[in-house]
Amino acid sequence: MKLIEEYIHEEIGYNPFFIRDGWQVAKLNPLRGHGPDEIDRIEVHKSTDEVFILIHGTAVLIAANIQQDDIISFHNILMKPGIVYNLPEGVWHNIAMKKGAELIIVEKDNTHLNDCEYRNLSLSQQSELKEQIKDILNS
Repeated sequence: MKLIEEYIHEEIGYNPFFIRDGWQVAKLNPLRGHGPDEIDRIEVHKSTDEVFILIHGTAVLIAANIQQDDIISFHNILMKPGIVYNLPEGVWHNIAMKKGAELIIVEKDNTHLNDCEYRNLSLSQQSELKEQIKDILNS
């Protein structure tokens, strides 16, 4: 038995590399659809909070509130390395990442397989979100 295990994920995208009974740790590297000008959908997990930690680089954490009349209000934050950000279960979200950004994600095990629902954004919602992300990145 190894006393210390090491895990590395350097490829593009999402990799839940450490899964244990009830929880998992994943790494997210930039991939298509997560660039600051590419966000066209949001997702939700109904059975888990999701914790995000920026290791390095630039990323904007996006949370969305969907009202009954299908109006979406976005709440975005420029992530800072080493800060733990939690999105409670049921919160619609996404992440806009610049090239070179790396994040750690902690959530219930197999969330990526069993607890993801996606919602496409309309063109006007995409445009609004892109402007908000641009403003955050330029401030």
